Amino acid sequence: MKKLVNLINKYTSAITMIFLLIIWQGAGYLNLLPKYIIPTPTEIIHAFIKNYKTLIFHSKITLIEAIIGLFLGIVIAWLLALIMDSIPAFNKAIYPLLVLTQTIPTIAIAPILVLWLGYGLTPKIVLIILTTTFPIIVSILDGFRNCDKDMITLLKLMNAGKLQILWHVKIPNSLSYFYAGLRVSVSYAFIAAVVAEWLGGFEGLGVYMIKAKKLFEYDTMFAIIILVSIISLLSIQLVKLSEKKIIKWKYIGDNYEKNNS
Repeated sequence: MKKLVNLINKYTSAITMIFLLIIWQGAGYLNLLPKYIIPTPTEIIHAFIKNYKTLIFHSKITLIEAIIGLFLGIVIAWLLALIMDSIPAFNKAIYPLLVLTQTIPTIAIAPILVLWLGYGLTPKIVLIILTTTFPIIVSILDGFRNCDKDMITLLKLMNAGKLQILWHVKIPNSLSYFYAGLRVSVSYAFIAAVVAEWLGGFEGLGVYMIKAKKLFEYDTMFAIIILVSIISLLSIQLVKLSEKKIIKWKYIGDNYEKNNS
């Protein structure tokens, strides 16, 4: 009985998802849901199979945009966080501007970027950078602020320089915070890419979604939405795997506590 309870607790999310899919399929089968608005899961799967090659092609474009934009966002975030931590005056000057960029809706700034930078890859990457940089900067700065003060004091007493304190204390401590922000930014990257493609572009899942909408192919639209969600979830899992590889000491401690609890 205990094993059954443990299995249910472990797979609660999967069981709930399967249950909802059964209800969704049943409602569609009984014509309780209008098929021209909400297609059934089987119709969405059929759309996946039918448009498989096209979906893969457009997925590659969106994935490339998201990866390039996220990579540049990470680099910019680390550079700004390091400067903001080192120079308090710069922090006070730039932080309000960073907050301001987050108050502007993505769908509002995307057409402006398209107008300025054209319909190519550049406006999409810029939008992804604007969307993903802020959560990472905030997370890194939180990591810097929550360092062990006694450790920093000890290093200062040992005549350690700012770079040594940064390398041996601040950066290692901020890595777990960085990954927390990165998990948020990964999902934002794909959302920003699709929104940018809606408003200007020739290829990508956002462009394909608009085409499907114009042709009233709602099953294909749902297939694209689910595909974007799957790609985002897989990317988040990759970030988690990367975290386990890079911050090994964190998970060694967690496993030790579990084994001794």
